[in-house]
Amino acid sequence: NHCGHKHWWMDDLPFDDWINFQQEGYINTNHRKTTLVDPYVAESDRELLTNGWFVEQMPDLNQRNPYMATYLIQNSIWWIEYADLTGIRQDTYSYPFRKFMTDWTCAIKNEYPDFNIVGEEWVEEPAIIAYWQEGKINHDGYVSCLPSLMDFPLCFTVHKALNEEEQWGKGLTRLYEILGMDFLYADPDNLVIFPDNHDMSRIFTQVNEDYDLFKIAIAYFLTTRGIPQIYYGTEILMANPGTDSHGVIRSDFPGGWSNDTINAFTQKGLAANQIEAQNWMKTILNWRKNASVIHDGKMMHYEPRDGVYVYFRYDASNTVMVVINKNDDVSSLDLERFDERLNGFNEGRDVLTNYRYNLSKGIEVLARSITIIELD
Repeated sequence: NHCGHKHWWMDDLPFDDWINFQQEGYINTNHRKTTLVDPYVAESDRELLTNGWFVEQMPDLNQRNPYMATYLIQNSIWWIEYADLTGIRQDTYSYPFRKFMTDWTCAIKNEYPDFNIVGEEWVEEPAIIAYWQEGKINHDGYVSCLPSLMDFPLCFTVHKALNEEEQWGKGLTRLYEILGMDFLYADPDNLVIFPDNHDMSRIFTQVNEDYDLFKIAIAYFLTTRGIPQIYYGTEILMANPGTDSHGVIRSDFPGGWSNDTINAFTQKGLAANQIEAQNWMKTILNWRKNASVIHDGKMMHYEPRDGVYVYFRYDASNTVMVVINKNDDVSSLDLERFDERLNGFNEGRDVLTNYRYNLSKGIEVLARSITIIELD
């Protein structure tokens, strides 16, 4: 989409249309992603999204120039081959010329059929995310070769769901309803899901440093559909209280250098809650490594009731039941409602505590918790 204003070619541009607004000078994009799919859009608004610059220091590349387009495709293939890459996270995916993004993704996939590309489309609307994914049948006939995208709608929904009081249409109901929009995607299982990233407040800050909500968030992303991405430092509760500075959000991970007083690799100098969080994440992640039902299984969920949300991951051989209880008290769960998935199972094991549940009667789940039960 763009280069830096100090890039060497800026001193001697090879064409008079190598970058957008080359003659006029810097003009900012409008960032209106809906212009690409809006049936009522003014073409000038759509063009400004594509042709406008992010900031003055980021000249916007013109992929309509065939030499620029060829250069970008060949340059990408060269780096994939040279660096032996297996995937690319493509920043600002929707800003370049749409047709070029099809040519670029299809050229890479043609050269490397098993290569994965994840597009960053920072919007809250699933319909816009879905528009870009390979296999989506779009209203305007647009065809993409992009296998995966960052699931920003789910990310933002989790933040809202955990911080809100439970009311009609809010709280855990948001999680239930956002996944109900998965019919829009060609392949929802291939979306990358994440509690935070390098451009937003860390998840521990997002939940106001509430450790219970932190665990619910992490465990949710590690058990729902999609491919989870966990930002470094999450396991030791790295946070950015009182600031949204990217320098703070992207602070160095402590440890690894001789002069570091804190070493999170060995837990030296970590606070008690950081050690607890790191050990907890080791437990759930090591379980998940071998839980194929979480990687590839189907999903079924039940509408949240009284501050409790239940969903299942299942395949022909295994079933996992996940219970989120946002209440401040222990919740009793009548299991009869879940017969569709519990039929044939008598017991289950909590994967985090090894506690065994008798499924022939109702169960109790701890306050402000997420419980993951392998059924047997």
